[in-house]
Amino acid sequence: MSEGSLEAPTRHAIDWENPDFTNPALLDEEMRRVFDVCHGCRRCFNLCDSFPRLFDLVDSAPSEELDTVDSSGFKGVVDACTLCDLCFMTKCPYVPPHEFDLDFPHLMLRYRHAELKRDGANKRLKQLTETDRNSKMAGLAPSIANWASKTDNSLTRPVMEKTLGLHRDAALPKFAATTLVNAAQQNPAQVDATAPGYGRKAVLYATCFGNYNDPDIGLAARHVLAKNGVKTEVTYEGCCGMPQLEQGDLARVAEQAKTVAAALVAQWVDCDYEVVPLVPSCALMFKFEWPLIVPDDENVRRLAEATKDISEYVVEIAKKEGLADGMVPLGGDVTMHLACHARAQNMGPKAAEMLRMIPETKVAIIERCSGHGGSWGAMKENFDVALKVGKPVAKQAVKAMQQSAEKDRKRYIASECPLAGEHIMQGVEREDGSLEIAHAPHPIKLFAKAYGYDV
Repeated sequence: MSEGSLEAPTRHAIDWENPDFTNPALLDEEMRRVFDVCHGCRRCFNLCDSFPRLFDLVDSAPSEELDTVDSSGFKGVVDACTLCDLCFMTKCPYVPPHEFDLDFPHLMLRYRHAELKRDGANKRLKQLTETDRNSKMAGLAPSIANWASKTDNSLTRPVMEKTLGLHRDAALPKFAATTLVNAAQQNPAQVDATAPGYGRKAVLYATCFGNYNDPDIGLAARHVLAKNGVKTEVTYEGCCGMPQLEQGDLARVAEQAKTVAAALVAQWVDCDYEVVPLVPSCALMFKFEWPLIVPDDENVRRLAEATKDISEYVVEIAKKEGLADGMVPLGGDVTMHLACHARAQNMGPKAAEMLRMIPETKVAIIERCSGHGGSWGAMKENFDVALKVGKPVAKQAVKAMQQSAEKDRKRYIASECPLAGEHIMQGVEREDGSLEIAHAPHPIKLFAKAYGYDV
């Protein structure tokens, strides 16, 4: 047996339909086996709040070992996990193919699935995770929805905190007046037939955030790709299921995976389009999580093979065909937060690699979890912990901005994950309220800006 693994991590299919998956005794046995290894290693102590909770749980037990830890304490460890996958991808030396066979995030997922099957869904969280329904309703009157969600709204935010459990200080996504799908139909992209990448075809998967909250991400991506000769279409068949995955609702995710994959394969993949989701979480679901949840579905397999993250796709064009001319400097440098779900795609820091192609632009990387964890970080019981987990990110961003200010040079803070970007900005404001920065844009917006398309 070797100490740690030198091989690339692999993952097993999630056997969620097997009765053993939710068997209480077998689940408890596996939790104890994995937690015992984690307790003996403690390499992940600074990643998130799950591991400090686990180690405190063990250290406070009579024997200071797992044998005297009450299983009721495991729930606190599970509840603190944001499924960011950083422990699996970057820290744990015992992931498969190592014989210890540890997959901490998917074990937390198994616990949540068993909890859901045993106790039913948390009604409050279930309503919050219905992103498509909620976004369509908010889209009927976006100005009212955005007014109600403002953190300084002393009328509505306390009510939302009490009824929905959303912390009154947590930044919530704004809603657009026009969806990305509609905006794309109204503004066809003019493809540059002289670009080196001419002949490529890609369908941009709007994602729920790109479609309802920030269509400019998709419009910027479409401009960049059109400039580089890529024929693009925009589509959206429904949420990728990440909000349901976070709650352990694997049956719902499997259903959505089969439905969306079938539609995308029939309409686009069969016509030789590559599928490019705009947000890392959705790309991760398409590429990795769906094939593990429904491993025998041919459409899911084909979709995974045809999917590329937007930054990954731009970098591929640059390497294979070369980028179109016309980029100009941003007039500043970029501090790039690598989203956890981009890192979990195991493709390398493609967003930073993309931004470094912009002339006269220095790019610094932040490789820490922002702490937001989807809806997790916005909840009343988690918001302060989420800010604590993301504090190292906020500190690095503040330091970079202060150094740029000393040199009288502009500094952009960017994140591949729009929700992480908002959370980081809240952390930055708490670290140094004197810094003026509106938001942390998706890197494709900055790349589009270099091509003269300012959103």
